[in-house]
Amino acid sequence: MIALAMGRPDALLASTRAAPRPDEIDVATLARCAAQDPVAFRAFVARYERRVFALLSRLLGRGPHVEDLAQEAFLRAFRAFPRFDAAREARPSTWLLTIATRLALDAKRSRALVSLVPLAADAAVPIAAAAHVSAATDPEAEHGRRELGRAIARAAATLSDDQRAVFVLSEFHDLSHAEIARAVGSTEATVKTRLFRAREHMRARLRDGEERPDER
Repeated sequence: MIALAMGRPDALLASTRAAPRPDEIDVATLARCAAQDPVAFRAFVARYERRVFALLSRLLGRGPHVEDLAQEAFLRAFRAFPRFDAAREARPSTWLLTIATRLALDAKRSRALVSLVPLAADAAVPIAAAAHVSAATDPEAEHGRRELGRAIARAAATLSDDQRAVFVLSEFHDLSHAEIARAVGSTEATVKTRLFRAREHMRARLRDGEERPDER
């Protein structure tokens, strides 16, 4: 079993697929990972484990199952690395998140995880919403951020598995429609439809929450 090393905090993923970026591991380390170099792979784990844990927690809720699936995601990545082509594949982070997403969806479909735990409020503010609140640090702004996080968590917990997956990958991990389609094994058209419906559902749930604050 791979021992996961704690990595640095996530940087927001960029939508471009240009190669090496500060938030992506360097090409030389990727080449060593492809050669099954365990030292290089530990560096790969350290760089990306927080993103994998965040994704799995957002898709499935927090719990011991997240660590188990994260371990499995990295094991699969290690085994698949000899076939990873840095010149042709998606960004390393997207490739890894695709592996983790498929594991999460398989776990849900196999009923290995019966109920879906709501997102934690401190991890529930998506990229678009965070842009409006992250700059402020006063207590009132922090309270607003947490309230927004709790509201989004409650709304996201009511999405279907498929809608939740595309919503999380788009809003929290900034993947393109094409990248999400590959991650969930669907078409771009289907991803766009699911994402549209997920956003509409979220808007409706959040609007209801504003109108009925006593039901929180």
